[in-house]
Parts: sequence; structure tokens; C-alpha cells
Amino acid sequence: MIKIQVKNQFKILVMISCGILMASCNKDKRKVASATSNVKIIEQAFEMPGLNRNRKLRLYLPPDYEKSTKRYPVLYMHDGQNLFDDLTSFVGEWGIDESLNELYKKNEFSIIVVGVDNGAEKRMNELSPWMNSKYGVAEGKQYMEFIVNTVKPYIDNHYRTLTDRNNTAIMGSSMGGLISHYAMFEYPTIFSKAGVFSPSFWFAKEVYPFSDKRKLLDNHRLYYLMGGDEGQDTVENMDVMVASLITQGVNSESILSRTVDGGEHNERFWRSEFTKAVTWLFR
Repeated sequence: MIKIQVKNQFKILVMISCGILMASCNKDKRKVASATSNVKIIEQAFEMPGLNRNRKLRLYLPPDYEKSTKRYPVLYMHDGQNLFDDLTSFVGEWGIDESLNELYKKNEFSIIVVGVDNGAEKRMNELSPWMNSKYGVAEGKQYMEFIVNTVKPYIDNHYRTLTDRNNTAIMGSSMGGLISHYAMFEYPTIFSKAGVFSPSFWFAKEVYPFSDKRKLLDNHRLYYLMGGDEGQDTVENMDVMVASLITQGVNSESILSRTVDGGEHNERFWRSEFTKAVTWLFR
């Protein structure tokens, strides 16, 4: 039987609380808008069926989008407020736009990124398909249905995308890592790639039997990442998941699992690892 370590959840929640405190203490240190010119907010309130709330989308278009006619792969990401702009971020941005613009300059690597804003106080509920008695109801199923049935069709209809699963990926961190892992196994005909950063597997032990029962299609890629300073329990939880997937027959060459010494549970760490992850997923 798989054993999941949960005691480190306290450490992670303390990190989050400290982040809130630091943000409050540094409120005089004003943030400035940092999104590049090829990032836009889609000015439409997207209704989330089953959740009775709306959501905002943020969009990164490659530097060559306006001067070409080609179609692009798409990466869907969670916590849209934290991806592109320091002004809207919680305690720092991922710098997705700067990283991808630099990749384009180096080798013309180009993808579209769709950032789905989080639901603030609803975030933990929305990003887990499984109930946690301490943190409230599970809304992850409806959240992913929203991405698959509302967001993706809108993006595919309004932008030049490559719509097939081989060109569609999903990525997130912490609770966003949990829901990205879930998405790969729940929607294998939609997503062929997932970036699972600092996944909160401690939040829902049901993720293990769920993953054991699901089968991935061919040509999938899974990138797991954890920081060495996020706690031994969280590292072990990720390692157990990866080992379980390989045991059940997932091709080990389709999984990359990394634990980075000194890595912490924050956007600065995820930002530093994004380029490695996205180029491996789309290679």
C-alpha cells in the first residue's frame, strides 16, 4: 500500500503564511507592471459552469505571432496572476513572458501560453478534485471541465493554435501541480504533456489510486519538479508517485523527475526551472 507523507503540509502552509506577511510588511515597496508587450488580458468574463463564478484569462503570444500565419502549440497554466506581471503577482512572478521571449531569440522556440487566474480564497478548492476535510469542498473536477470545455475551445477558435493533444500541455505549481497531474490522467485525449512543479500530493491521498487506475496514451511527457528545501516528505511523495507510475507501465523515458538542491516553495524557484521544463516537454 502506498504511504503518503502529510506532516510537511504544515511547513508549506507556514511558507505561504510567511509570504502573506512579507507582502504586507513590504507594501510600501510598490510593485510595478512588468508584463511584456506580447502579453494581454482577454477582456471577457468567462463563466465557470457548475461553480457560479467568472474567471479572467491572460494570454502570451509568441514574438512572431502577428507577422506569421503559422499555428502554435499551447500551454495552459494556473495562477494566471503570478505568471507574467509582478504587479498582479502574489509574492513574485514566474516571468513566463521574459523566459519565452529569450527562448525565441535563441532558437525561435514559440508557443502560446494561456494563464487562468486563480480564485483567491477559492484557490485550494478549485485546484483539487478531491475533498480535504480541513480545507473545504473539492471543485477541481469542475475547474478542469471549465478549462477543457470553455477555455480551450475559445482559444482554439480565436487564435492560431495546433489543437491536437500532441501540441497541448498543462503546467502548474503546488496545488497547480496537483491539478496538472490530475488533468493528464483525466483528459489523456486533450493533454499529452504536463509540468508538475512542487505538487501538493499531501493534500489528497486519493491521487495515488486514481493514477494507478488511469492509462496514459502514447507520446506523453511528464515533468516532475521539487525543491530540496520544500521538505523531505514532499520529495518522498513525489518520488513515490513517479515510482508507482513506472511500476504500472508508464514509459520511464517519458517521465523526468528532478529534486533541486536549495529549491524552495516559491515563484523564484519555479521561474528558474521553467525554461528547462518547457523545452523538455515540447522537444
